Amino acid sequence: MSYLFTSESVSEGHPDKVADQVSDTLLDEFLARDPQSRVALETLCTTGQVVIAGEVASDAYVDVPASIRQLINDIGYNRGAYRFDGDSCGILTAIHDQSSDISQGVVGREGEAKKPEEQGAGDQGMMFGYAVNETPNYMPLTLDLSHLILKELAEIRREGTEMAYYRKGKLRSYLRPDAKSQVTVEYSDDGKPIRIHTIVVSTQHDEFIPPMADTEEAREKADKEMLAIIRKGVEEVLLPRVFAKLPENLRPKSADDFILHVNPTGKFVLGGPHADTGLTGRKIIVDTYGGRGAHGGGAFSGKDPSKVDRSAAYACRHIAKNLVAAGVADEVLVQVAYAIGVAEPVNIFVNTYGTSHVGYSDSEIAEKIGRHFDMRPYAIEQRLKLRNPIYRETASYGHMGREPQRVVKEFADPANPGKTITREVELFTWEKLDKVDDLRREFGLDK
Repeated sequence: MSYLFTSESVSEGHPDKVADQVSDTLLDEFLARDPQSRVALETLCTTGQVVIAGEVASDAYVDVPASIRQLINDIGYNRGAYRFDGDSCGILTAIHDQSSDISQGVVGREGEAKKPEEQGAGDQGMMFGYAVNETPNYMPLTLDLSHLILKELAEIRREGTEMAYYRKGKLRSYLRPDAKSQVTVEYSDDGKPIRIHTIVVSTQHDEFIPPMADTEEAREKADKEMLAIIRKGVEEVLLPRVFAKLPENLRPKSADDFILHVNPTGKFVLGGPHADTGLTGRKIIVDTYGGRGAHGGGAFSGKDPSKVDRSAAYACRHIAKNLVAAGVADEVLVQVAYAIGVAEPVNIFVNTYGTSHVGYSDSEIAEKIGRHFDMRPYAIEQRLKLRNPIYRETASYGHMGREPQRVVKEFADPANPGKTITREVELFTWEKLDKVDDLRREFGLDK
């Protein structure tokens, strides 16, 4: 019997994602100047205010307010009308040194430092990685499509030529930065996606049609007119751009093939941190697999790679994706767990959900992957090149399923005003399919 499954995503302007991006932007600033920085930063953002708290052990100096203001403006909160913008928001920092009790578990006590490969896990806990072969990037279709909708919406907002209106003789987008999407897909009884069932798009917008009078009736009429225009933009501009990027068999043939909800409350002018306080780490399902697989509960943003909440989750995704790409199974979940201060993981677990194509049990598969993936924290950092400023890009539109790429990033040099620090880095290394050949040989799939 077929069934329905749903995932959601939120835009870079969503309050929680603003907080995640602040935390990860500051992490990048520290790592660009001191790759051995140990960082754990949390951010709260609300009307006209950003608060950063946490622990840092670093030799780097970072101009925290300047970094945050630039980020907020880049996201699109650059107008006073939003009641939260990069130029005028207040910034409160409450950052202190990392606890020595935690530090000794990671790098050792003063005078008896551990060897790098003996670096202990920065915390206890379990982490998961997941992959499934229903999309080219081995992600659940529901989440992949939810992310794609919002990335396209942000592109349309920045282009400013469609989903737009004239104000004072100039064409400008009526889209504001805050937005959410949700996609429901119908699956066959053997777990294959059949069709898109429901799409929800909620986007913040300018009040581009003011009421003609100060009455409830006039306000309701203006709201309905705005909603009709926004819905038309979603139907005729946004979704055609999204569907053009889907495989042919999943593209709806007409608007009647799926249910569409656009701004279901009827109006979405007040948004962003002004309307809803944002906190780091509240979108952990959006960040990972949209509710598929499993989640250990630990957030990612603001944490340097000694925190296995982050680095081991990336390593587990790397394993799961390469197993599926190698043909070991159609769907794979990988779990790893650690004790704080201990380098070797407590366990490695694999679940192929009965989709395995090799003559081994899931426990035997788990044993074999241990030969190819060293899961000690330092080994993960080195293998995935995690002690680099690569994290701001992860903090919106998902940490998984992204495209690995090399980029050059520039950071202001506080010691030399007007000059920059340049770093060439590799983004999303955990998405590389660099172990496929090894795994095919290991499981006899190369013959």
